[in-house]
Amino acid sequence: MQFENTLPHTKALISIENVVASASVNQTVDLNEITRTFSDVEYHPDQFPGLVFRLKFPKTATLIFSSGKMVCTGSKSSEQAGKAVKTVVQKLRKGGIDIRNEPTVVVQNIVASASLGGKVHLEEAARQLPKSMYEPEQFPGLIHRMAEPKTVILLFASGKLVCTGGRTEADVYKAVENLHETLEKKGLMIYA
Repeated sequence: MQFENTLPHTKALISIENVVASASVNQTVDLNEITRTFSDVEYHPDQFPGLVFRLKFPKTATLIFSSGKMVCTGSKSSEQAGKAVKTVVQKLRKGGIDIRNEPTVVVQNIVASASLGGKVHLEEAARQLPKSMYEPEQFPGLIHRMAEPKTVILLFASGKLVCTGGRTEADVYKAVENLHETLEKKGLMIYA
């Protein structure tokens, strides 16, 4: 399920693309036992110390480490990330894996895409926006580091952007709204 939101004060259409959450069950976990119990997990300890446990719904991949720490990627909301981790723990328990504690889940990063509904003067935006970098020979987008909420936005001349670094959906919406309002105030948006 794709969550999209149009900000009330702007024409921006925002779509959460990926939520990365860390989790822990505060106990050690036997990854070899999980591999023997679940045939569809991926575990190659000679290449990477974590086991990959994939779910079809929500479509996610959860890395499980022997320390009991986990990293869940691929969900489209914070709630979905929490549900995915809890589903993985339930499946482990049903498979006979001894998981005594409930997982604690913390969102680490949200990646979202958005369209501002107009084109942007990137060269002028680079001059007027603090903490911005634009080197079109190396990368076609402007890189803007926003202080509040602390995010990094990749902004393209088309008005499309990618926002990363937010820890809540509200951070993402606020960052996009702040950027859009600033661009409009500075006359850097072009609407067809």
